[in-house]
Amino acid sequence: MADWNTRLEVRLGDKVISPITNFAPTFNVPHTVIHSLEADGVGYVRQPFTFTFTMTIPAVATAVADLTELAVNGTEFSIAVAEKTGNDWSFSSMQFGRCVVTSTNPSTVSPDGAPQANFTCMALSVGVTD
Repeated sequence: MADWNTRLEVRLGDKVISPITNFAPTFNVPHTVIHSLEADGVGYVRQPFTFTFTMTIPAVATAVADLTELAVNGTEFSIAVAEKTGNDWSFSSMQFGRCVVTSTNPSTVSPDGAPQANFTCMALSVGVTD
């Protein structure tokens, strides 16, 4: 049984995003079942895949300014999630390429804790390294 001791890091280009509170990727590969008059479930059609992810970053991180600038300008970027220490993860890294920010939601400022910035993004290409 694995003793999960791996720490991951998220990189924007070649810069490590630190601190980062949350990184949540979503892969969607939809299929539509084909039915016929004479039988149900005779096949399926695979539809285009989509890759999206959200990141929550404390507003004290310089990456918030970088990602906000990329969002405002509509500039593509790349993100990589990689093992920083340990070897429990199935991959050594996942690369999200040709990414764009689709929405951002900065949190309100409060007297306790740093404000958070949420970025929702999509990626046109995804790759993994073993």
